[in-house]
Amino acid sequence: MTEKQGKGGDAVAATVDDPARLRNVALVGPSGGGKTTLAEALVAAAATGGRTPSTDTGTVFDHDPVALRQQRSVGLAVAPVLHRSATHGDVKINLIDTPGYADFVGELRAGLRAADAALFVVSAGHGVDAATVTLWQECARIGMPRAVLVSRLDHARADVDGEIAACAEEFGDGVLPLYLPASEGTALIGLITGRRYDYAAGHPPVVGDPDPADLDRLSSARGELIEGIIAESEDESLMDRYLAGEDIPEETLIADLETAVCRGAFHPVIPVCAETGVGLAEVLDGIAAACPSPLERAVPFAASPEGLPHPRLAPDPEGPLAAEVIRTTVDSFVGRVSLARVFSGRLQPDRAVHVSGHGLADRGHADHDEDERLAHLYSPFGAALREIPFAVAGDICALTKISSAETGDTLSTPDDPLLIAPWDMPEPQLPMAVVAAGRSDEDAMARNLGRLVAADPTLRLERRAETGQLVVWCTGEAHADVVLARLCDGGADVTTEPVRIPLRETFTRATTGHGKHVKQSGGHGQYAVCDIEVAPLPRGTGVEFADRVVGGAVPHQFIPSVEKGVRAQLAAGLTEGRPIVDVRVTLVDGKAHSVDSSDAAFQTAGALAIKDAATAGLTALEPFDEVEVRLPDNYLGAVLGDLSSRRGRVLGTEAPGGGTTVVRAEVPATELLRYAVDLRSITSGTATFSRRHVRYDPAPDHATAVR
Repeated sequence: MTEKQGKGGDAVAATVDDPARLRNVALVGPSGGGKTTLAEALVAAAATGGRTPSTDTGTVFDHDPVALRQQRSVGLAVAPVLHRSATHGDVKINLIDTPGYADFVGELRAGLRAADAALFVVSAGHGVDAATVTLWQECARIGMPRAVLVSRLDHARADVDGEIAACAEEFGDGVLPLYLPASEGTALIGLITGRRYDYAAGHPPVVGDPDPADLDRLSSARGELIEGIIAESEDESLMDRYLAGEDIPEETLIADLETAVCRGAFHPVIPVCAETGVGLAEVLDGIAAACPSPLERAVPFAASPEGLPHPRLAPDPEGPLAAEVIRTTVDSFVGRVSLARVFSGRLQPDRAVHVSGHGLADRGHADHDEDERLAHLYSPFGAALREIPFAVAGDICALTKISSAETGDTLSTPDDPLLIAPWDMPEPQLPMAVVAAGRSDEDAMARNLGRLVAADPTLRLERRAETGQLVVWCTGEAHADVVLARLCDGGADVTTEPVRIPLRETFTRATTGHGKHVKQSGGHGQYAVCDIEVAPLPRGTGVEFADRVVGGAVPHQFIPSVEKGVRAQLAAGLTEGRPIVDVRVTLVDGKAHSVDSSDAAFQTAGALAIKDAATAGLTALEPFDEVEVRLPDNYLGAVLGDLSSRRGRVLGTEAPGGGTTVVRAEVPATELLRYAVDLRSITSGTATFSRRHVRYDPAPDHATAVR
């Protein structure tokens, strides 16, 4: 590890050439738990050479400048710190501060993709909310090593013991405290070492013996911790030795603890307080010792951009280059900034790279393969960028002016292009119709939309020709607020309007229509007459056309012209401008002129005939979606009642296990406009849902009044 020096000897960035000395750790948890404050305190505690790195930039993390209620937790931020561990030497820790709001789960998953371990930050005395438990289970599914930090020990209602017990109950087996707060003063007691770490004089702590008043509490908790560690040990004789009364060496316990944490089988709990500094040294030591290095984590699967298999990558600095863009932002001074995790090989300035797109065309992210040249390479320090000479496998770095790179893209060498399988993106389910005030605002909105799409793969753009609306699909209200604010960047006047659901119409009964188009204005005229029969069809059938013309009343070459005119008029609508569906139109008779009949004339006659038939009466149809809701069992009644209030029809429920139920229902799309928000409220953010269009059904009057 080296440290590049800037002007005046300021520390610019720590550069690591050995992945074994890297630790990538994501701070996750609910908003308000103190993640960002804790990250800033950890940076200060890991000050090098007696200096605090955070004093160079004022603040560590780049908060969204927009004055919104969620301004502190809407994006991903990285701060590298250099920790000098007594047992592991110099270790570079990349702290990844993830958003706490459920709306920004896409950014959170990007942070987990870049991380090799997760630290769950929960506030003492506030309990563990259902959304945090869901996130814990998500990390468990991908085998992410986890630990728990109980923060805000100085809070007036802090109950550390109660919070630790709540974590153990909600998160499951393997969650045990590694340290406990001392009964008096700003100190922790190490359950393995049996030592007291007193922060009364600041950081680093003063190490001493615990107070006699804490010995009984220490003994009970220590026994439970040792049994938990031994249960995960690969040495099967340890439990017998411990039960026989043998004192297990501290070094053995620590080694087994670190192994179990790396395996994701054991989850230590450390109390910590950013304001007083309590526990900061223990957290940094724990990250260096117990969290896995990139060498201990598998590299995501990669293939060629054409989908051809590629040999499994390894976190080897000398291997083929494979890096992934985990976040994209636009800086007003340096332009586009791409935050990337290097999985294999190394990134270096003034080198060509291949940028491969991820293929989310339905969300506005078209496939792309471009070669670009890196100009400079940086170590991200929140909003600040510190130039570095290279970034090896396992590290996180920032690239500037890579114009084609979007979040989720892969960076590789031009002679060996790769495409890393993307992480799971949440499906945006909250539509927002945006409108620009004027032409200049439209241009600015279009530019800002391009930036948003490049940065946020959870967005989906939909231009609805039937309603003339530009609909931006978001993951929730907070996400929509941020998107709208960023669309207004640069003084653009952008507002929202109610989302209109495109309706359809169909015929209520069988009827007939007559179309006659005769025009004579000198020279060749226009002449076409046709008679049609119209019959309603079952839902979802679409439009069918047939002909029963006999005797050549309509010449054969003009029958396709009639069909073309009929279909065009049905698509354009008859009375309310709504497309007509689920009908069969049959051409039964007509007349033609040997000179004046033409393709255009019969198209017009066909359109007039279907308009004439519309006098028989039409009915409006609204779209129905099949919704699949995955939720905890205890919210089943509330969700079923809510679906019923939305005119939904429940198709069935399934119980896949693990306290989860899956509900399938058909619901009118007009009732789902705010379902993403309401479902989150009903289930405390623990439920998810997907939807797909299934058919159109007759709409009640109140559903068509404002459409």
